[in-house]
Amino acid sequence: MTIVDAVAEPLPRAVIDLAAVRHNVAHLTRLIAPAQTMLAVKADAYGHGLLPVAEAGLEAGATSLAVLEIPAGLVLRRAGITVPLLAWLHGQDTDWRAGIEADIELGVSAHWQLEAIAAAGADRPAIVHLKVDTGLSRNGATREEWPGLIRAALELQERGVIRIRAAWSHLADASIADDEAALAEFRSAVVQAERLGASFRVLHLAASSAGIRMPEARFDFVRFGIAAYGFSPFDDSTGGELGLIPAMRLEAPVTEIHVGGTTHARLGIGYADGVPTLGIAKTSIQLNGRRCPVIEVAADSMLVDAGAHRVEVGDTAILFGSGTDGEPTAETYADWAETIADEMITGVAARVPRVYIN
Repeated sequence: MTIVDAVAEPLPRAVIDLAAVRHNVAHLTRLIAPAQTMLAVKADAYGHGLLPVAEAGLEAGATSLAVLEIPAGLVLRRAGITVPLLAWLHGQDTDWRAGIEADIELGVSAHWQLEAIAAAGADRPAIVHLKVDTGLSRNGATREEWPGLIRAALELQERGVIRIRAAWSHLADASIADDEAALAEFRSAVVQAERLGASFRVLHLAASSAGIRMPEARFDFVRFGIAAYGFSPFDDSTGGELGLIPAMRLEAPVTEIHVGGTTHARLGIGYADGVPTLGIAKTSIQLNGRRCPVIEVAADSMLVDAGAHRVEVGDTAILFGSGTDGEPTAETYADWAETIADEMITGVAARVPRVYIN
């Protein structure tokens, strides 16, 4: 067997198509009108890059951003982003004052968070979104805790420490019946809060799934996450069937060629870069316009069977992309690896360079 010399320091790359992001956001924004789009850019915009995706989404019609943590919001503020930003993942070391003074709106789920906001000593009132748990059980006040949270928030609002802007929740998206029950629970919680004296400027409940298929849950805006990146939140349809375009293409160079009875090509990407090792027997990539089965995945490389086709060192393999040229999509790859597209795209390691087009 002949081994062709490897190229020096081969690098995989994730190519991010910002035109696809703009298409998806514009498509979803039209779908939910007159509700507005809050673009979720958590986890470094699902691995696509926080600032480029935020800017592209705002260009396409999003009117606000969900950043999850205050530090991500501060990055956007320092870059000149002025639209409303919502952060709701907080810990004991959260820099509440920095967030408040940067005009980052805060999701509040518990009494201790209100106490921390009050103790922060910010020079302006914190704008808060009060969250009730309607069944997801990720965070949010339970129905037993909700009246106490409302009363405490109203007291702080009276003192000028906070301004209550919104009531909100997350749907579990376990089933249509579960989401309908959660919607009823949310409406009931809002009524209860209003009877206690709260007044909400906006309400929000739906993310990608309910935003697309549950119009009654859209309220004032929808928090679009995975759909904005081109992927379906449903098991019974693909992103393409929903009119969405995957925005990430994961590529890797051929670094070695092993020529024998068949041609084996080694690619410069592996599980340290986020390539799953599960489901290898079903997995294929695209190389020079043809699907090639995956033989093995190592830490920094993977081996594929190119058959009798001509392959050269330096050729580019596509692990997943938009699917328009026959390559797998992240949804397809996720099926092989028994996971979801969200994990595929967020799992692409930070050491993989992001390259932006359009």
